[in-house]
Amino acid sequence: MRKLPEKIPKSIDQSLLPSIVTKYYENEEFRNLVNEYNEKYLYWDELKYRISDRNERNNVWVMMKTLRSMRSDLLQYSPILMRYTQLPEIIQNLHRFDTYLSGHIQIHNRDLKLDGRFIVNSLIEESISSSLLEGAVTTRREAREMLEKKKMPRNDGEQMVMNNYETLHLIKKYLNKPLTPDFILEIQRTVTKETIPDEDVGSFRNNNEIKIMDPVYGTIHHIPPDFKNIDSLMDDVCDYVNRTNDSSFIHPIIKGIVLHFLIGYIHPFNDGNGRTARSLFYWYTLSHGYWFMEYLSISPEILRTKNQYALAYLYSEYEDLDLTYFIRYNLECLNLAFQEFIRYVESVQELQLNAQMISRSIEGLTQRQAEILTDMNENPNYEYTISQISQKFVIARESARTDLLHLHDMNLISKVRRGKTFYFYVDRENLKYIDRINSGNPEY
Repeated sequence: MRKLPEKIPKSIDQSLLPSIVTKYYENEEFRNLVNEYNEKYLYWDELKYRISDRNERNNVWVMMKTLRSMRSDLLQYSPILMRYTQLPEIIQNLHRFDTYLSGHIQIHNRDLKLDGRFIVNSLIEESISSSLLEGAVTTRREAREMLEKKKMPRNDGEQMVMNNYETLHLIKKYLNKPLTPDFILEIQRTVTKETIPDEDVGSFRNNNEIKIMDPVYGTIHHIPPDFKNIDSLMDDVCDYVNRTNDSSFIHPIIKGIVLHFLIGYIHPFNDGNGRTARSLFYWYTLSHGYWFMEYLSISPEILRTKNQYALAYLYSEYEDLDLTYFIRYNLECLNLAFQEFIRYVESVQELQLNAQMISRSIEGLTQRQAEILTDMNENPNYEYTISQISQKFVIARESARTDLLHLHDMNLISKVRRGKTFYFYVDRENLKYIDRINSGNPEY
């Protein structure tokens, strides 16, 4: 981001509030303008392009702020005064996510049957995108192949992906346990190992040299709190997250987003803050019964809109820590992640239907073997290992080995051995043979 958003001018005259409130109730055009921009929850800097007259813009902003202060709720994290507004769209999104807790999700009026492969795909996508967001140098194809084939990382970029993948498995061991500084340190240690200096792994920062800035333009986005306060701030974060007797209820998904924000704001580490924050969000929401989070990959949506991600942080900080901006952004990413998940499930269902047709036309194939064959047919000449098929279809390694060897014995796939590893693939001759079977002339 080359240029930071404009901060709210201190010259805005609050003494005019009584007359502005009167105008709001007496002037319908002014009232509609204020309500429209508040419904969109625009930041000050976004009004410049909509209201050219400076005085009118100031009046609209003062009234917007007044209405927001009347509707906002405080967040009970004592060291930092934060608040947010429960906009109708926020409430609607939270209701939608709450309905998923029943386990009843439909696609085209059909109940969605979820299996382990959807979780595996989500973990892989989240691991890759979260790493790319933090600057990992690798390709999606290479990173996915490394995870699926259980290869060793070849560089720092692949190590970041592997670390994220292991972290997402790690947090599942801590579900329903209280948050502690040691657990936060363990997450940071897991996401950063072998990618940053050893002295920065698994320890809070001990200096004030850290600044959050644009890596391209050098623009400083945020200066974190003094490192001397980190221990007490993190103790308070844990107390806030673990507390269940607040007088005002806060929805678990919103509280998870607040936890995400606080890690970014406090910036307790020299490196790995973003990955730690996103991992903690997953941990918190999963711990509070939002099982479908395990199927969603949020970082790809953040990666696609990373400029908006930065703005959501900045707007919240510049607007006296009004986290509504950050909460809205994250809920929209969750919505987009869910839509992407549905598209992925639909593609798997289509694969399953195609596999059913193959299993009926080729005698001796089980449904699963037909699904493996269908998947391989979509990537001709791509070499699969037994471990890769085992992980992708969430089956035992011996089952994957049996299925692949059976497909090979039927001349439906080919194999080659390199060292101790067998690689299986579909080549042109396999495809021709499958076409002949489908046409009823396998010996042709």
